[in-house]
Amino acid sequence: WLDAYDAVKAKKKEGWKEELKKNSKGLSSILLMMGAVMPEPDYDLSLDYPGDTAVYVLSRISGEGNDRRPVPGDVKLSRTEIRDINYLQDHYDRFLLVLNTGGTVDLTGLEGIRDILLFSQLGAMSGLVLADLLLGRSYPSGKLSATWAACEDYCGIGDFGEENDTAYREGIYVGYRYFDSVGKAPMFPFGFGLSYTSFAIGEEEISMEGKEIRIRARVTNTGSFRGKEVVQAYVSVPEGKLDQPMQALAAFAKTRELAPGESCHVILTFGLDELASYDTETASYILEEGTYAVRLGNSSRNTRVIGKVFLPETVTVRRARNVLGDCGFEDWKPGPEARARSADPEEGTEAGGPAVPVLAADPAAFETEEVLYGRVHETDPFAEGLTDEELCRIGIGSFGKNPFSIVGSQSLKVAGAAGDFTADLVDKGFPVMVTADGPAGLRIARRYVIDKKGRIQALGNDMKALFADSMTKPLEILFSLMERKVRRGEEVYAQDCTMIPIATALAQTFNVRAARKLGSIVGTEMEAFGVDYWLAPAMNIHRNILCGRNFEYYSEDPLLSGKMAAALTKGVQACPGCGVTIKHYAANNQEHNRYGNNSLVSERTMREIYLKGFGICVREASPEAVMTSYNLLNGTHTSEHRGLVEDVLRAEYGFTGIVMTDWIIDMMHKDCRYPGPLSYKIAAAGGDVVMPGSKGQYEDLLRGLKEGKVTRKQLEINATRMYRAAIRLTKARENRQE
Repeated sequence: WLDAYDAVKAKKKEGWKEELKKNSKGLSSILLMMGAVMPEPDYDLSLDYPGDTAVYVLSRISGEGNDRRPVPGDVKLSRTEIRDINYLQDHYDRFLLVLNTGGTVDLTGLEGIRDILLFSQLGAMSGLVLADLLLGRSYPSGKLSATWAACEDYCGIGDFGEENDTAYREGIYVGYRYFDSVGKAPMFPFGFGLSYTSFAIGEEEISMEGKEIRIRARVTNTGSFRGKEVVQAYVSVPEGKLDQPMQALAAFAKTRELAPGESCHVILTFGLDELASYDTETASYILEEGTYAVRLGNSSRNTRVIGKVFLPETVTVRRARNVLGDCGFEDWKPGPEARARSADPEEGTEAGGPAVPVLAADPAAFETEEVLYGRVHETDPFAEGLTDEELCRIGIGSFGKNPFSIVGSQSLKVAGAAGDFTADLVDKGFPVMVTADGPAGLRIARRYVIDKKGRIQALGNDMKALFADSMTKPLEILFSLMERKVRRGEEVYAQDCTMIPIATALAQTFNVRAARKLGSIVGTEMEAFGVDYWLAPAMNIHRNILCGRNFEYYSEDPLLSGKMAAALTKGVQACPGCGVTIKHYAANNQEHNRYGNNSLVSERTMREIYLKGFGICVREASPEAVMTSYNLLNGTHTSEHRGLVEDVLRAEYGFTGIVMTDWIIDMMHKDCRYPGPLSYKIAAAGGDVVMPGSKGQYEDLLRGLKEGKVTRKQLEINATRMYRAAIRLTKARENRQE
């Protein structure tokens, strides 16, 4: 059966490639093929084979450069898939559907399938993991980090995939916040996940001290197999001046392994101030007066109210200022009819049962934080002593040696690494810093040579993986010319890295300890291969299931995203001299025209949904670097957005590391409405380095300095951050080696 299937797919792919060739005109058209995936074909192959057990693996891939489509064989199931999966369910005593996918799939047509395992691309150990699950040596214990529903049931209020301007009109109603608030039931809700056993959550106790709410609950394994459960706390915030989603995740905890009949207690804590909403009118985060209903359960649709917190008056948690620009519209919010269909915040309390406790919150416990904007940044004597030309060199990567490389092979020090800064100032005492891409582990060249001049050169071509399914003859010729081959007398070296689970799979564990351990694997390999900055984790929100890079992102929920990224960051940075680069900052939620698309997002929505996870990671884990995204935010490139970089990231979140750009290359669509970012504007906004760097970007920055478009003082500040970070990481690694 598999041989016949492979033959059908190979024939279909040849015709698909011919169609792609028609679109292959010019450099910018390469983006149309990068990450492009052929939908699954239809076919007629018999499944009438002997046996009592069948396993069907439904696979979907997506990638950087292209978004998914709501068509059969992609987000939707093909006619053949629906037919064959249902046939197997009906004709075999035991049947398991395995979803080997990094993104959501519309499972319409499979409502009768009893056993579905969401596998989610787990990396190097995938085969062994699946075998252990099938044989009962292990068990699933994950929960969905995004809502799974039919395509037409997702929120369609905002734009997606627009060429120039993408309006996020749905506001804060993303994912389960939308489904719960309008009373629409998904196929599988956020936080849902079964195991080989069952659990009961009870004996809940809720208390409050100052701003902190503490929940203690007893979890019992009520089934006949060992397993783990994830306990989730949600809060329904009272509506007053500001509209609110029906509920939002406030905390979660995963149990240890429980044997059948065994119990344990879990503790969940969160600050009431963490639930504050952003009021654009007063430019402040506020908690409005009223009753906050605290719910506990094991998914967003399986909770009950266990307590209430009454706040007698509105309090201001933090005073900020509106700095993110005007989106040009007012956010959508559910009307009365939709609200009437949504779940009642009181729902889940048993009729006639004991009344839930009501805790009184003291407004005096909430001190108002005043954000200090425009503080004077220090400059190091090293930066002050540099020439104008040297300052500009620090701000422009390493003048990438390969203009066609997008994901690697720009480093002069580590084969296959993404880029360096700043190699030509070594004699001044500035160590060369190496960056390597992610997202699922360290991405460097597996094989390399050292040429006669002592230069490390990666073998093969780093872009081939992005075009694995869409390789056309012109691209094959281009990549062949770019490919470094082994020459006579050269010795081939190997450097293999661990492939860890994709971010979505990691978030589905709801296990911060596991995330930290995986981070330590990456950090250990960074030490071994000489990489200073890992270009991960990626923290963008699953705003729309069509985004091609959702596999690289954690969740539709900013709290879960922030907590998992913080844990991974701590694991990596526990290894001396190793830093992470959280990205893509921010509102990078579609791949179509990603270099020139303008995300139109309100100030409140940006702060509560798309920036919140970044803030959690910065405050809890202090990542060494942040990478800005390609897109614009309300008309300004994020890399040029001083409000985003200096005011929110540095002043409000307290970030002290370096800010780098994503890898800027000239691949803007010819009909794009907006021009590309400029190096002097990036520097003026507080961006420390343009990556991977080019001579033209250096000349633009130097010209901007001479024309007064960026001050020397700002360049000294940027260079100081770069220099001190390089010295800090280098010394930490040297001390470890000693």
